[in-house]
Amino acid sequence: MSYVSIPPLTEQWHPGGFLVSRSNGYLSIERVTITGGAKFYPGTVLGQQTIGGNPAGAAAPLGTNTGNGSFGAITVAAGTAPGVFAIEFDDATHFVVSSPAGVEIGHGVTGTPFSAGGLGFTITAGGTAFAPGDSFSLTVTASAPSLKYVPVTSTATDGSQIASAILFGVVDTTTADKSAAVVARNAEFNLSEILWDPSMNTANQAVALAQLTKLGLISR
Repeated sequence: MSYVSIPPLTEQWHPGGFLVSRSNGYLSIERVTITGGAKFYPGTVLGQQTIGGNPAGAAAPLGTNTGNGSFGAITVAAGTAPGVFAIEFDDATHFVVSSPAGVEIGHGVTGTPFSAGGLGFTITAGGTAFAPGDSFSLTVTASAPSLKYVPVTSTATDGSQIASAILFGVVDTTTADKSAAVVARNAEFNLSEILWDPSMNTANQAVALAQLTKLGLISR
């Protein structure tokens, strides 16, 4: 009796292969935009980029000032609400900073770093001193969030550190963002077939699984 050698069968990743159950029709599925510049496989845990880029500030005189001092670099803390802040001088060296709502957030002195209300800057006196009523606007802007999905990453700060979906099929974003289906709610999945970004250690995975559970995505 002779034996024929048969190559082992290697099962490939296939759409939804990680699912144990899901709601009928499309109740569990959404179509979203995937980004990341790589090829991703079914079962990859995703997060959504729900936070825009860090806000930035730009200053300009409000009207014609007597003084000709200038602003140095402006820093804006993450989470500072966009809007127009007002800086008004009380005398040659002292000024008051108000929020876009007109609420006073701090006092400053020329030549001394100001830091309050999420803003940081230094106003340097010029050859002509400031006068009472001299003023500046400081406009804070922030880029809008992309709302795209990427593999959930523990070190992210754009919202994608929070698990919010599981990729349904294969998607290749190597050359461009792609539209793809994700499992977003009300489904059970096989935990052994879930794929994680390398940053997601055991502790981070436990946090992400709890986040998915709140969406009705239950591991089995």
